[in-house]
Amino acid sequence: MSDTYTQLYIQLVFAVKGRRNFINSQWEDELYKYITAVIQNDRHKLIALNGMPDHIHIFVGLNPAIAISDLVKDIKRASNNWINDKGFVNGKFAWQAGFGAFSYSRSSVDSVYKYILNQKAHHSKRRFKEEYIDLLKSFDIPFKDEYLFEFYDY
Repeated sequence: MSDTYTQLYIQLVFAVKGRRNFINSQWEDELYKYITAVIQNDRHKLIALNGMPDHIHIFVGLNPAIAISDLVKDIKRASNNWINDKGFVNGKFAWQAGFGAFSYSRSSVDSVYKYILNQKAHHSKRRFKEEYIDLLKSFDIPFKDEYLFEFYDY
């Protein structure tokens, strides 16, 4: 009997909806631990997770039995509910629709890992919009400006 063997490395990027409800540094670590549990519950391997007040990057070893869109849906739904149940924001927290998903080879894992863990320093020099558009361009992903995230300055 044969088995399935894969090596799939995916970076996910998605953004916070609304200018008032950014991710706060006071509860950011708790959020990341919660998201880690969601990822592991879906049987993916978390490699790195970090972000900024308006967006997050998640780097996973993907379980091929679960679609990327289902993983993102699970993360967004669970973390929305968790943040709102905890009362961490004024009003209702939500993620923007859509996401970016970028695949990497095994040889890129270390550099992507370091890039994600270094988000705070990286964004002291570069805005999220520039970063995201550069990702899309470097992966030759066609896009229309009107279908990108709403980008915020903080």
